[in-house]
Amino acid sequence: MTAPKTIASLTERFVAQFGAMPIAVQAPGRVNLIGEHTDYNDGFVMPAAIQFHTTVAGAARSDDRLVILSENYGEEADFSLAELPMTARKHWSDYVAGVAVKLKEHGVPLRGANLLIGGDVPQGAGLSSSASVEVAICGVLLELAGKSMPTADLARLCQRAENEFVGARCGIMDQFIAVHGQRGHALLLDCRTLEYGQQPLPGIVRLVICNTMVRHSVAAGEYNQRRLECEAGARFFAERMGRVKALRDVSLDQFRAYENELPATIRKRCRHVIGENARVLAAAEALRRDDLAEFGRLMEQSHASLRDDFEVSCRELDVMVELANEVDGVYGARMTGGGFGGCTVNLVKNESVEKFKTSIEAGYERAIGQRPEVYVCTASDGIRRVQ
Repeated sequence: MTAPKTIASLTERFVAQFGAMPIAVQAPGRVNLIGEHTDYNDGFVMPAAIQFHTTVAGAARSDDRLVILSENYGEEADFSLAELPMTARKHWSDYVAGVAVKLKEHGVPLRGANLLIGGDVPQGAGLSSSASVEVAICGVLLELAGKSMPTADLARLCQRAENEFVGARCGIMDQFIAVHGQRGHALLLDCRTLEYGQQPLPGIVRLVICNTMVRHSVAAGEYNQRRLECEAGARFFAERMGRVKALRDVSLDQFRAYENELPATIRKRCRHVIGENARVLAAAEALRRDDLAEFGRLMEQSHASLRDDFEVSCRELDVMVELANEVDGVYGARMTGGGFGGCTVNLVKNESVEKFKTSIEAGYERAIGQRPEVYVCTASDGIRRVQ
């Protein structure tokens, strides 16, 4: 489903359902090129927004209710702004309620509204469908309230909605790229300072995303457990070095000096995060030199570290990466997202994309017995109001 069709169909359905012409806000999904599980460790990441979006159409009501229809789920949810739920129900509407709660806490005078949500970001695939929903909802509710918010604050508010309301302890990356994405660019983000730079992606390659069709949930215990293990590692180094707030503050040399004192599991988690931060910065430098071979080598190292040290890969992801590395014209391949399923991201020469797609589909089905989905992408813009 292309974006124009999504917007047109949403508007048409909204008018039929609610009898009013809505405003519409669109926010993208994302793929992370390199820098996995570094965001909540105050580290560095390099995501790109992609041309899959969530679009939210909305119009004000005369009362204080939020009436939300989901095209994707075919369901309705209904909340009073005076009595918003304070805990998640493990339902798609949690993302809407969480954003509304955080906007109220921020002092935004919310208005009752009819909302219609639709989109084509694959769900459970590690392409940040949840952040896409949060950012689009936030944009519409702000528009209807006649308010604006600095872009970094909007991203932080949506992150808090997912952390504190939904219960997934994600970092800032997903919401930040949904706000700040730029067509044709990846984004190098310092997750501590929120300083960022746009990194042009060479026109000779496409971002090809391969969906293993294994769904994951970042709110599940494994993801939050990894965060606890990283926090334990940061405390270890703080006790020995001082001035360590997060693993971002530990260099590779410092890690090597103390690694034998760490418990085995914590050692592996720290090695991944500290090494991954170094790989992100090296990857940014490789892009500046147009050295795609080096960028691909760093992607390969990232996947191996996620598989062996952070232990968030799975057989399906590993098979997908192995298959990709057998195809000519592939610079690099790695798992992307939180792990335990979802997608791989591949940097592929333009002229090799069709061959790559055919080879991956056939090889994965032979190996796993499941037909994958393959998405050929370009980097897209972040949140925007659409007609």
